[in-house]
Amino acid sequence: MQAIKSNYQLKTLSNFVNQLQSSGQYTFRREEALSNLRVSDIALQSAARRLAAKGRICVPRRGFYVIVPLEYSKAGAPPPSWFIDDLMRFHKHPYYVGLLSAAALHGAAHQQPQEFQVVTDTVLRPTIAGRVRIRFFLKWHLSETPTTEIKTQTGTMRVSTPEATALDLVRYVRSSGQLGNVATVLSELSEKINPERLVKAAQAEIELSVVQRLGFLLERFASHAVAAPLYAWITTKRLRQVPLRPERNPKTKRKDPRWQVLVNEDIQIDA
Repeated sequence: MQAIKSNYQLKTLSNFVNQLQSSGQYTFRREEALSNLRVSDIALQSAARRLAAKGRICVPRRGFYVIVPLEYSKAGAPPPSWFIDDLMRFHKHPYYVGLLSAAALHGAAHQQPQEFQVVTDTVLRPTIAGRVRIRFFLKWHLSETPTTEIKTQTGTMRVSTPEATALDLVRYVRSSGQLGNVATVLSELSEKINPERLVKAAQAEIELSVVQRLGFLLERFASHAVAAPLYAWITTKRLRQVPLRPERNPKTKRKDPRWQVLVNEDIQIDA
């Protein structure tokens, strides 16, 4: 971020915030404010606390501030899409919006996610911005995941493609509302999934068991046409039997021979 240029001396953090917003910028860092205001760190912290108490800014991370426009004063913060890209640049880590948040952005919003879900390559604790909880998920092979850039009110953000989103919903099934909700979301998301791109995304998935579970769910609850190329690819692999719900006892007489999935849970999707 560049320093704000002005014909007059910025004397207060409030003035600084107003000027940033008038130029279309909704985030700033501690260093940026210190450079422009020429105050001590203690004075800045005190001013920031006062503005936060008034609901003019929120502080999802120490040293990173989000400006709250009037229309979002009751919510306590603008939507995370307004500042997630800046926040992850602040953390200096790659990211993408994923799981249920990505599914909703792709039109599979059976229920609005209770949290804003972000995948990155390091462990980050959750944070709160107004009424919204932002939760981070660790993924070692992040760079292999297909993503797309989506325009936001303030710029752009990276979001997993529909195909990568489908795989992540199964990979992080407990954070996706368990299998019933995942199957429901997949039934809606399948309309946006390109079968060939799904195969390419699966080839980048290091856990073949995730692909097996996804294939089973797609074929059973979403679309045979979407699952068919995935099945053709996976038959070239040496598969072992995997439980549909990993944390539950895999012993069951019900087996799906196509995907080599042990069906250890009855799944019902929402209408």
